[in-house]
Amino acid sequence: MEEPEFEKSFDGKARIGRIMGGMQSIVLKPEDLSSPVAFQMALSRIMEAAMKMVESGGPKPRYVAEIRFTDDLGNNVVFAVDLGEQMPPFSSEKVRARIIVELFDVEEDI
Repeated sequence: MEEPEFEKSFDGKARIGRIMGGMQSIVLKPEDLSSPVAFQMALSRIMEAAMKMVESGGPKPRYVAEIRFTDDLGNNVVFAVDLGEQMPPFSSEKVRARIIVELFDVEEDI
């Protein structure tokens, strides 16, 4: 494995929770809340995704960690990590997170 040219770590917080598998495609955007019609269209998308999930055999629970940290420019960064179908052995739903960024020099186009 290559050695990184640059490495940086961040400390953050994570919240462990359960989601229904197959519902990951449901995303509410700020524009979905801009008017009653936009909100109704968003609800229709949610209902359609829920119906597809039921048709495909029902929801399967998955555990995820919602991770939050502040980058070097002061921006709040939020992302999720799929932890699988079993609850990880944490004592609480709120845990600490360490985010490691490694930068490598590559010859081919990315």
